[in-house]
Amino acid sequence: MSVGTDHDTAAFAVESVRRWWKSAGRAEYPRARRLLITADAGGSNGYRTRAWKAELAALALETGLEVTVCHFPPGTSKWNKVEHRLFSHITMNWRGRPLTSHEVVVNTIAATATRTGLRVRAELDDSAYETGVKVSDRQMDALPLSRHDWHGDWNYTLRPEAYDPDAGAPEPFDQPSPDLAWLCRPVLTGLPAAEWDALMTTLMTLHDQQREAALDKRRGHRPRIKAGEGTGRRPVLTLADRLLAAVLHYRLALPQVVIAALFGVRPETVNKRLRDIRQLLEQAGYVIQPGPHRLANLDDLYDLARSTGIPIQSEIKTAC
Repeated sequence: MSVGTDHDTAAFAVESVRRWWKSAGRAEYPRARRLLITADAGGSNGYRTRAWKAELAALALETGLEVTVCHFPPGTSKWNKVEHRLFSHITMNWRGRPLTSHEVVVNTIAATATRTGLRVRAELDDSAYETGVKVSDRQMDALPLSRHDWHGDWNYTLRPEAYDPDAGAPEPFDQPSPDLAWLCRPVLTGLPAAEWDALMTTLMTLHDQQREAALDKRRGHRPRIKAGEGTGRRPVLTLADRLLAAVLHYRLALPQVVIAALFGVRPETVNKRLRDIRQLLEQAGYVIQPGPHRLANLDDLYDLARSTGIPIQSEIKTAC
């Protein structure tokens, strides 16, 4: 079992499978060409989770294994034998014991045993895992994934074939998503291009420092992850997208629910990201001043863009 210190994400779930394969699986099954994974219907390894499939595709390519996943139908997670053969014994073993630290959790799990031969190996995974990662339609189409004839949404296979993991990948974190780039015009932001770039550079630095400080606090001041060593893909809404959302809301008074529809995310996502970017702006000493226009809906935004000669991308994305 893998015990994580960060978020329960698809990357963490697949990393747990990877750790098992490297430490035990390939030695016990040296001739294996296929790997079968039974999974619940929801959560970080749910059948609707795109990042789960993308991470599994990378695992299949790395190991050369054909990875087949069979999900239990919704509401039937107790059908999974691991619930009865492993988790139940762990629960009984740590019942009544205060789980005061990760070390206690790992040691308690590893001490689980039964008279019929169950022995458990537990490891601590202190890696950082980004939340809110988004896999685009083009990235999904690029995956070497074959759905089975019977309930292909619950049963599918990832083939160990080369593919482009960056197909349709989001723009860099300091750049807006391609379909939002038209919002960067000075008439909307109130900032000339050079000032926008300078503000983004400052916010990127503050964002990296803030994230690193949070990780240090959560993980006990361990060394920072070097560039390129992180797991997962970019989270929903780049930092530039978040700044654009703040400009639309605070400068042009566009309601959050309208911004959510424009950006193709849920309103609660916009609310959270506005809080995040407001903190960074306060650290940078920058205040978004109300502009000359007050917008109530998308039609108002489009009319303003057209009247000032801005070519717009008017397609509304679907929240996912």
